[in-house]
Amino acid sequence: MARRTLTIEEEYRAKHPTSQARYERALRDFPSGVTHDVRYQKPFPLYVAHASGSRKWDVDGNELIDYTMGHGALLLGHAHPAIVEAVQVQIRRGTHYGAGHDLELEWAERIRLLKPSCERVKFTASGTEATLLALRLARAYTGREKILKFAGHFHGWQDYALPGEKPPFTETAIPGVPRAVLDTVVVAPVNDLDFVERRLAEKDIAAVILEPSGASWASIPLPEGFLHRLRELTERTGTLLIFDEVITGFRWSPGGVQGLLGIRPDLTTMAKIVAGGLPGGAVGGRADIMALLEFRDDPEWNRRRVAHPGTFNANPLSAAAGCACLQFVADPAVQRHADAMAARLRRGMNQVLVTHGIPGFVWGESSVFHIALGHTCTNQRGEDIRMPEGVSPIVLKTGMSPALATTLYQAMVNEGIDLFHGGGLLSVAHTPDDIDRTVEAFERAVLRMRDEGWFNHTS
Repeated sequence: MARRTLTIEEEYRAKHPTSQARYERALRDFPSGVTHDVRYQKPFPLYVAHASGSRKWDVDGNELIDYTMGHGALLLGHAHPAIVEAVQVQIRRGTHYGAGHDLELEWAERIRLLKPSCERVKFTASGTEATLLALRLARAYTGREKILKFAGHFHGWQDYALPGEKPPFTETAIPGVPRAVLDTVVVAPVNDLDFVERRLAEKDIAAVILEPSGASWASIPLPEGFLHRLRELTERTGTLLIFDEVITGFRWSPGGVQGLLGIRPDLTTMAKIVAGGLPGGAVGGRADIMALLEFRDDPEWNRRRVAHPGTFNANPLSAAAGCACLQFVADPAVQRHADAMAARLRRGMNQVLVTHGIPGFVWGESSVFHIALGHTCTNQRGEDIRMPEGVSPIVLKTGMSPALATTLYQAMVNEGIDLFHGGGLLSVAHTPDDIDRTVEAFERAVLRMRDEGWFNHTS
């Protein structure tokens, strides 16, 4: 075998000259050249020309097995024919009527069918908007001002969602967020229900919001029984429970985590899969809470109601894609396939690490996975891992050092694999062959990293 003459980064640059040129152009248009924080990548991010199924092709013609999957929005894969057709039909009919339409009715009814806790629904344009509306509804309904969230959990980029999201979870100031806003958010330590019980007893918390997968789509998993006990604590103290199912909704099961575990939250936030890969989100919940959005012939009521405009709420294009998508994800075979592919991938990657003695582990649940190189966990035996043992929450949230994360990303792209944020999300379009090719690529990538000395100073 010929000796490589290029480093991982040099090969990345050599294979993607057009992406590099696009990025140099983007630097003149966007701060740091990107339109989403997570797409910032050294030395430059990829630019993609088209995608289909589990694959995408960059502007240099390189084919990639994709684990970004629209940041989790594409459970059916890229350019699913039924969604493409639905959007094509609708775009000829109009993109914004400034009026109600049949598709918004069908869209809401499909959500309510899959999530019985969503007795009524209101659409938004994104997941961030959905969590913002849910928190406002909770405060208006209870008359309490404070929100409790868990360290590490992500609920979008709105002001009330930011405290405690990034390690070390103890920030006391956030750029651009007023101190008065921060004072209304209580951050519970990671998975600490005893803290929650003590804090809810003061009865000044309007709602508890969390990702029911655990922080950042199961990067910090929840212990067994956690959600059932949390539901009991919130009910006992008159505190609303909000499941942020922006990622887990329709992915963990057709009814999300709540459908899988049989837990009924008071409010649910949704986005990503709910809109079939187009922009869109929703809040659903108990009818008496959602009633706060109603107009009534009562001036006193209308002074207290929660206002919710939004130019693109339930727009016909997103509704068309959402309706088409929800028809398919209602079949649990979709989730079973994606879950099985993810488990095969996690197991295969862990076998690679154990076989070659490389420090690291891969974990996750449902159809997602996370990679931590340069760290060890006590239950790494080359099998699937849901909850890594002997690892701090900060390591689970961050995954690996920025240098290792960047180098792994570059090495995997060189092998034709596009990871997402140190891990990825799968779709029904991923095949066993995709998984096996990814595991083989991972083996070549980490061995090359070892040869370049990237694991010489790891914990």
